[in-house]
Amino acid sequence: MTDDLRPAGTPTLEDVARAAGVSRATVSRVINGVRNVDPVIQEAVRRAVASTGYAPNRAARSLVTRRTDAIALVVSGAGVEPETEPEEGAAPEDGDGSEGTSFTGQVFADPFFGRVVTGVVNYLRPRGMHPVLMFAETSRAREDVVAFLRQGSADGALVVSTHAEDPLPGMLTDAGLPAVLYARPARAARISYVDVAHQDGARLAAEHLLARGCRRIATITGPLDVPAVQERLAGFRDTMAREGHPYIAIAEGRFTQESGETAMERLLAEHPDLDGVFAANDLMATGACHVLRDRGKRVPEDVAVIGFDDSSAALACRPPLTTVRQPVEAMAAEMARLLIERLARPEGAATSVIFEPSLVVRDSA
Repeated sequence: MTDDLRPAGTPTLEDVARAAGVSRATVSRVINGVRNVDPVIQEAVRRAVASTGYAPNRAARSLVTRRTDAIALVVSGAGVEPETEPEEGAAPEDGDGSEGTSFTGQVFADPFFGRVVTGVVNYLRPRGMHPVLMFAETSRAREDVVAFLRQGSADGALVVSTHAEDPLPGMLTDAGLPAVLYARPARAARISYVDVAHQDGARLAAEHLLARGCRRIATITGPLDVPAVQERLAGFRDTMAREGHPYIAIAEGRFTQESGETAMERLLAEHPDLDGVFAANDLMATGACHVLRDRGKRVPEDVAVIGFDDSSAALACRPPLTTVRQPVEAMAAEMARLLIERLARPEGAATSVIFEPSLVVRDSA
């Protein structure tokens, strides 16, 4: 590593080498993470770094490694493209055409995304790497992400896709750019991903409702074109059928609390005697609990409710939600690990890591 770009008076590699009693080359190898350095020497260099106050010059390092140590964390969707640019001061439109709620607003309102960011940051920060948050809800924004990576502004991308028809994963792989996806892609793509065993999670919910004695059970799904939603519904239906319940009432939501309320209203109108509900995420389960309370139904005495995710919404709900835990932080950290591994071995094959869900029992069921 060169010290040419380092301001005068700041500690250099030579200063660290003198303090550690080793060569400048050895210091450089330790700082750059070369593994075949004696542990005793590594510790001596680390102590010298601490005592001298040396900090690697990222600009100089990037000239040598061609790496930025920045990772694009992309929240991507495939909403309806606006026909024209919104007028100044006009309310933005979200992906389904409804006014007043922007795509970014929806992202920040969902506790799931905060957990993803936490997992990614906690993994990258100790490794001297940092995420750059990007949103890709339109074709132009997706092209901007691809250009950003092609220009070398970030070393790779971690992608959280919110729509089954999202073309971004395919765009990244077609461009040969390193990327890892949260959740199995709906479209075939040679891209690594992490996911949870959705069918197993739904099975846990069904078994718990049945064990409580619930017999008139309904489910509130997410958007049915999303693979994870399809798997949760399939796992729930299969378990119910195996236990002699060939039919369950279904209402489709959009992963928001408001859509959970609307779905619960519909289910109660069509099935006023239902006694158990499985919602495909905690926000919709919270919406269901609000409607049940407003209708004079006790949770869980009259209707038991189970969510999915074990997000902060589960604890904020009244009563606190029984929910299927998706280990989001661990999954996000694994996503980052897979990307760093890909950067180290660009020729490596795509892979997948599937996490196991668990049931967290609280007061709603």
